[in-house]
Amino acid sequence: MTTAAVAEILGGKKVLGRAIKRSSELAQLVREGIPAQALMVLAERTGLRQADVSSRFGIPQRTLTRRLAQHARLTAAESDRTVRLAHVYATALETLGDEKKAGEWLKTPNRALRGNRPLDQLDTDPGVREVEDVLGRIAYGVYS
Repeated sequence: MTTAAVAEILGGKKVLGRAIKRSSELAQLVREGIPAQALMVLAERTGLRQADVSSRFGIPQRTLTRRLAQHARLTAAESDRTVRLAHVYATALETLGDEKKAGEWLKTPNRALRGNRPLDQLDTDPGVREVEDVLGRIAYGVYS
């Protein structure tokens, strides 16, 4: 998965304000805080509602609405969680080949994740690695 693909999933240059080609550029953008609009672009692609995004990222609904209206940036921690989801979504998209399938896969309970939804595992780094491992097994046809 390329950094440019992750940046494109977040809205690309139009939303992020600059072209992102290298992981160091994405890391700097996370430190600065990505625009709140990138979170909504990602939510639309994954099929999440604004209320789901609010609760998943720990941003009160009113705060998120205000940030969107003011074209504000997310905090570094919120930006990191957003990029984490974008990266996993990009990997799912690459593995499954279709935006709708990738979004549905993230929201569907998975036996390889003990019946949990992949989306619910993305709150920790070990959870992200576990989801990426499942995607890797799907890509290589390993039964789990």
